[in-house]
Amino acid sequence: METNEDIKTTPRGFYCRLCSVHTPNQVSLEAHVKGKRHQHLCRLRTKRSAQVESSIFVSGFKPATSRTELSEYFEQFGPVSEIIVDKDKGKYAIIEFSEAKSTQAVLAQLEHRMQGLKLRVKPREKKEFRLASKTSAADAQKNPISLEKLNYDLCQTASVNEQMQKVVESFQLSESDRNGRELLVELMEEVFTEFLPDCQIIPFGSSVNTFGVQSCDLDLVLDLEHTKAFQSQAMKSEQTGENQSEDGQSEDSILSELDLATATPAELLDLVTAILRKCVPGVHRVQSLRTVRLPVVKFSHRDLKLQGDITINNRLAVRNTRFLQLCSGLDSRVRPLVYTLRFWAKQKHLAGNPFGGGPLLNNYALTLLVIFYLQNVNPPILPTVEQLKDMACEEEECVIDGWDCTFPSQPLGVPPSKNTEDLCTLLHGFFTFYSKFDFPGSVVSLREGRALPITDFLCKDEEKPDPPEGSDSKQKQAAGPKLGPVNILDPFNLHHNVAGNLSERTHRHLHRECCEAEKYCRSLQYQRKSAKGKSWGLVRLFAPRVEGGTRSQDGTERSLQISIPFRASVLPESLRKKLSSSGNAFRVIWFGKLCTAIEALFKDVLKCSPAEKPGSTLEQTQAGGGEEEVNNNDSLEGSSQQGATHPGGKRRLPAEEGSSSTSSQGKRRRLDPSAGRPEKACWFWAQRHMVWAGRRKVRRDLLKTSDEASAPEGGCSSIESRVTQCIIEKVADPKDLVEFRVDAEVLGGGESTKAVLKFTPTNDLAGYFQDFFHFLESFLPKMVETLLAKLE
Repeated sequence: METNEDIKTTPRGFYCRLCSVHTPNQVSLEAHVKGKRHQHLCRLRTKRSAQVESSIFVSGFKPATSRTELSEYFEQFGPVSEIIVDKDKGKYAIIEFSEAKSTQAVLAQLEHRMQGLKLRVKPREKKEFRLASKTSAADAQKNPISLEKLNYDLCQTASVNEQMQKVVESFQLSESDRNGRELLVELMEEVFTEFLPDCQIIPFGSSVNTFGVQSCDLDLVLDLEHTKAFQSQAMKSEQTGENQSEDGQSEDSILSELDLATATPAELLDLVTAILRKCVPGVHRVQSLRTVRLPVVKFSHRDLKLQGDITINNRLAVRNTRFLQLCSGLDSRVRPLVYTLRFWAKQKHLAGNPFGGGPLLNNYALTLLVIFYLQNVNPPILPTVEQLKDMACEEEECVIDGWDCTFPSQPLGVPPSKNTEDLCTLLHGFFTFYSKFDFPGSVVSLREGRALPITDFLCKDEEKPDPPEGSDSKQKQAAGPKLGPVNILDPFNLHHNVAGNLSERTHRHLHRECCEAEKYCRSLQYQRKSAKGKSWGLVRLFAPRVEGGTRSQDGTERSLQISIPFRASVLPESLRKKLSSSGNAFRVIWFGKLCTAIEALFKDVLKCSPAEKPGSTLEQTQAGGGEEEVNNNDSLEGSSQQGATHPGGKRRLPAEEGSSSTSSQGKRRRLDPSAGRPEKACWFWAQRHMVWAGRRKVRRDLLKTSDEASAPEGGCSSIESRVTQCIIEKVADPKDLVEFRVDAEVLGGGESTKAVLKFTPTNDLAGYFQDFFHFLESFLPKMVETLLAKLE
């Protein structure tokens, strides 16, 4: 099994590159390799390899050359089984022979001529066989651009600046596509006004914000403000007996049955759904979604082959679109940067979830990151939202739902930027800027054009501006942005984090890809066109990351690490207030509380025993052994006076004292909340029971006979402790299964604010550590957050 190139050992077990499948252990790996799927792909790969060996690549013939003419020429070397010609421009063809020896005969001939032209003949390029993803068909429909053709076109350009312009030309909406969307909007508005007089259908989002791509969704807003005024006036007229039909009934049957001023969102969605299904030609697959954050009606259009959605009275979304239109018109470099970075993010699996939602960046959040970066270059290319507000005239003042959305309506009202950097330099600067950006410790504010410290949002009881009369009373409640690993404030709705859906894993992925891209942009392969015809510039930047394997791109072995992000929402109110008043030292205090929770998890929940440090005696452990770690199995919040320590025991730490101490042996300073950066921590543990094996079943059985309420795995420390105890009681003769070391460190400043736990097995003769670590990857972060929530 070890000689199989398809199988790679990973921290989680094994990874099959051929099938893109992870397996946790050797037994499941052997079952997978013998299975039908793996065997089928092996046979298919062998067949494809044989086809490549029997094929040649031909170019240099006339574009009008037919397959028959190509077949007649190359059949002199052997039977031709298939010919594939480039459909777009007819620049090349793949000739596949029935036998591999025919290919050798063609390549052995030094010169080939056809119709008076000299042909260029070479072996067919060998590519790594990969399993097509399940979403390939959906991606192909949403992105009809061939990646191979795009790469070819990019390599023909003379500079990265031209490549970025080529990306815009390749992906932007065509004139016919825009016209089709405009006609559909006009048709829908005409239909809806028959039932809802004076209503408006307003497009927003990618279709009209100048950043749209081919086959992007059509986002629409049904504005009923004028319709409400019409209905109110009609009711007054009806009371006076005016404006009635001959039969004495109101001329507007729908409005006579539904009061828009008091109608619920569900009633309005039902009305929109009914009109779309029955009255708009070409519309099908109409679906109403009421449980999402913003209720919406989704639909598809047969003739235009696009998908769309309609929301009701979503005026802020329309204003956001106008803002992006303004930013695009202020500088010609904005669009190429946005298009390039959107495609880069999609290729790196940072954005572009084909099913919507999920923990990936949406296009709006990514565009705001580009704008924020352009606000912070020197000199700035784009002004802040506050600066735009000051440039607007009185007629351009706009307040929506209590939020100030004022900015100039035309780019002419904004002075041009003095920045003269080219696109190539700005793209490199984007990756440099965000590779050093402290996302978890900051909140991106386009309104102020700077990163706000996250401590400003931990305990702020900020009142939302009073909404206009008649609006939902819930809007008056105090609310703040949902904080997460990445925090990007909407330019106008300052209580909305547009990246609130991102997970810690996506944030790590974003940071890693920005670092990789920044490193690549410093190379000559990015800056200069290859004289040998090799990939360069954006082509190599867009190359998708190959998943699987245990090594990083630089060949180094990946360490066994688990990250715990800083999340203020899970902390108790008293701790949040303490962190809010501590300024930049909040990381130190949080790390101390975190270490207390980590120790409680291993000691009380998983019933691990302290282990002696490898290669040390009892006396060395008591004295610290000259190591630089802050502690050895010590909670950083521990302040109790202790005497002699035992193996794996605690050393006293003055975590809450105002000054730190330095030992006579020159050891590292101990942790102090007033310090600018937390120290490291280290534990040595021994696990003598398989607490991960069958844990869910034991938990289910325990809850059936318990009065405790059911909670997600890792959501209740008392339940998890009892589950561990039940597993331990079933083992009559426990053994030393595994001993391991845990190193904890907070990474902040220019990197993401998080605690990184590095695991190192110190005694794993039975080979159980991989399974134990695989269990900890999902269990530990949830359980630590649960324990943090209980701290006072």
